[in-house]
Amino acid sequence: MEEDYDRLSPLGEEQARKLGEFWARHGIRFDLCFHGPAKRHIRTMEIASDCVRQAGLHWPESQVVPELDEFDAFRVHQLLTPKLAACDPEVRRLNDEFYANRHKPEAGRLLQKLFEAVSRSWCSGLYDMPELESWTQFRERIRTGVDKIREASTQGRNVVAISSGGPIAATIAQTLQLSPLAAIEFVWLSRNGSFSEFLFSGARFSMHSFNSIPHLDDRRLLTYR
Repeated sequence: MEEDYDRLSPLGEEQARKLGEFWARHGIRFDLCFHGPAKRHIRTMEIASDCVRQAGLHWPESQVVPELDEFDAFRVHQLLTPKLAACDPEVRRLNDEFYANRHKPEAGRLLQKLFEAVSRSWCSGLYDMPELESWTQFRERIRTGVDKIREASTQGRNVVAISSGGPIAATIAQTLQLSPLAAIEFVWLSRNGSFSEFLFSGARFSMHSFNSIPHLDDRRLLTYR
């Protein structure tokens, strides 16, 4: 992982190129392009769009949608882990295990398990606090961003929106009417550089595919978070 979490790693840039090349190779055209405000969202869009343009295909001017930003995972971990470690035996065990092995190769795997446990408690709503965006607030923010995109898109238009695993999970929750605990699982299921497809027309809004990776044809490109 890069020291700056919001910066694409060289591997992340390769995944973005593969995505753009896939769109270009299959002649996939977009009428509108939206992206979240994060540097990694913008860089992914830049790399993929360059590949499409180099193939002689049209790429629309991009538009930032601030609501498509990721939830603050660092803040969730920072504020909730100490609180949960004091009252939840499983979080305490995972936290102790991580700190006991934080300088070992398995530290990343242990941190991910701890983060997942803390995130499940965060999304439950039982530990909401004023200084931390709740799952309910996050999901409503994403809904607002998606509604902006839908309102800007006339019927029959093909739209691309570049964001992160959390906003994808929240959008899936909206389309499938999932509980918070079911929805949060999609955050760590999302592969880097994958794409998901949604169909919308009027009041209709449905999921067509999730986590597609036909363009990532090398196992070293299959990464999470």
